[in-house]
Amino acid sequence: MLIVGTRGDVQPFVAIGKRLQDYGHRVRLATHSNFKDFVLTAGLEFYPLDMVKNKGFLPSGPSEIPVQRNQMKEIIYSLLPACRDPDLDSGIAFKADAIIANPPAYGHVHVAEALKIPIHIFFTMPWTPTSEFPHPLSRVKQPAGYRLSYQIVDSLIWLGIRDMINDVRKKKLKLRPVTYLSGSQGFDSDVPHGYIWSPHLVPKPKDWGPKVDVVGFCFLDLASNYEPPESLVKWLEAGSKPIYIGFGSLPVQEPEKMTQIIVEAFEQTGQRGIINKGWGGLGNLAEPKDSIYLLDNIPHDWLFLQCKAVVHHGGAGTTAAGLRAACPTTIVPFFGDQPFWGERVHARGVGPPPIPVDEFSLPKLINAINFMLDPKVKERAVELAEAMEKEDGVTGAVKAFFKHYSRSKTQPKPERETSPEPSRFFSISRCFGCS
Repeated sequence: MLIVGTRGDVQPFVAIGKRLQDYGHRVRLATHSNFKDFVLTAGLEFYPLDMVKNKGFLPSGPSEIPVQRNQMKEIIYSLLPACRDPDLDSGIAFKADAIIANPPAYGHVHVAEALKIPIHIFFTMPWTPTSEFPHPLSRVKQPAGYRLSYQIVDSLIWLGIRDMINDVRKKKLKLRPVTYLSGSQGFDSDVPHGYIWSPHLVPKPKDWGPKVDVVGFCFLDLASNYEPPESLVKWLEAGSKPIYIGFGSLPVQEPEKMTQIIVEAFEQTGQRGIINKGWGGLGNLAEPKDSIYLLDNIPHDWLFLQCKAVVHHGGAGTTAAGLRAACPTTIVPFFGDQPFWGERVHARGVGPPPIPVDEFSLPKLINAINFMLDPKVKERAVELAEAMEKEDGVTGAVKAFFKHYSRSKTQPKPERETSPEPSRFFSISRCFGCS
């Protein structure tokens, strides 16, 4: 497994990897070095895709672009060793028979080509062209441009990475360089894709063919072993269910101002609230308030069951956890695929329109809270949660992998007359730390 991104990107693949192990497969999960303990504790083998801690890939300015490109190059060059080199700690040999990757592991299809093994792409956001909604990283509003938006994003991405891809093809993979001017050549039609979200939230588009599956959200059970702090348990027992607000590791520009808005919104709507301090500096109260509890990160699958509604940035994993807990949801997107999830939640009727972080205000937050408190919204949230409860995304992902893997082993592949297309599944925003 070649996985690039944040903890929210890695976690579903840990769940899938554990299930594959249950079927007797040997699974190595190659990802960022700072997730080593997380992967090993889950019982999977680990290999580093980079030798530095991943602090997110979003450059804060033009001066950081060379740094980010160096990190991207380091990851690209570590993909082949991840698939065939011995374990760095134990020295135990390893040779991949198949690859599972997410799109930001740019170069995945090229490594698979060099090793002559099948590859299956899984992702938490849409990457296959469709006429039903635009590419999540585009801002196309007109339906006529939805399908084209995927080609445009793909072409821009390819322009940014083709030199590094061709470098590794020539020097490490011993393959011919790719000569296409654009990444939009349809190579993805040969590669099976599995999308990690509930079809009850986003149904499979009608123009996606048999190579594409929507498998369901993939949850890793963290709540069963979690022991909450006694102070939190007592606070929860002391009153009505609270509303959760938190943005994880995303940076908040004016944390004091945002904290004031949150506190005042809770007071004006008469709600108790939990504020996740995260890395953004939220929750610096002038004086403690009985109606507000401040906490650091704890498992969402435990916490959200204690809440009546949630407000967060809209990462795919956080969105899934809130909906699974039957919580009406307000999404405050920062970047990347987060606006997409905000729009999907609103379209499903389980949350208000998303509030972009630069438009976050007291009136909008109060309106959002009141929207979530509507009993009809709660009914729809419970209905969606019950439908999701009947799904098993991990089983769906494993079944999809087995289905396409068996076909790849039994059906001969035609010889190509031209150099293969570069991976069209690299994501600027996802690999830049969007979760």
